[in-house]
Amino acid sequence: MKKIVASGKTVDDAVRNGLSQLQVTEDRVKTVVLEHPAKGFLGLFGVKEAKVELEVIPDPMLEAEQFIREVAGTMGLQVNIDRKHTREGTQLAVSGSGDLGMLIGRRGQTLDALQYLVNIVANRYSDSHLRIVLDAEDFRERRRKTLEDLSERLAGRVIRTRKEVVLEPMSPHERKVIHSQLQNHPKVKTFSKGDEPNRRVVIALRQ
Repeated sequence: MKKIVASGKTVDDAVRNGLSQLQVTEDRVKTVVLEHPAKGFLGLFGVKEAKVELEVIPDPMLEAEQFIREVAGTMGLQVNIDRKHTREGTQLAVSGSGDLGMLIGRRGQTLDALQYLVNIVANRYSDSHLRIVLDAEDFRERRRKTLEDLSERLAGRVIRTRKEVVLEPMSPHERKVIHSQLQNHPKVKTFSKGDEPNRRVVIALRQ
């Protein structure tokens, strides 16, 4: 946490000077008055200035974004991060030059791992639970569409062969996409089996 000591003729002046140095607003700091201004000889002012200690209160989302930039930097990537709020939580969308595929990984496994760490970082500085969804190059949307198409094709196979299909292990989020896509299907049903991280979706005929 960033912390500085600032001074001024009054406590308010000292606080303003400190905020100017930190480039933050007053609601982003915790303030402790170290010394009040003292009168000089024969009542003259200004001999002893006020001193305050300002400590920046970490912003969970800014800390999360900085963590992403640091991880990307170790991969030789410079990234931009756009923040928006969705039904699933706060989405941090990463863009930039270079091979962002390194941040995504095979079937998004690296992105999922980084998302897990980003949530830990943000919630370390938050009083209430935050849910952050990390995306890069619209991978989440492209992957969702791929899974929806896959689920429809496999549902057709189950209907033709009358044999259930067991998919490869998936994350809880990806399993949810499959379940949601087929939940109202008239001829097939879905359920999950196995333990994490090898839990799989099963598509079977409705009885």
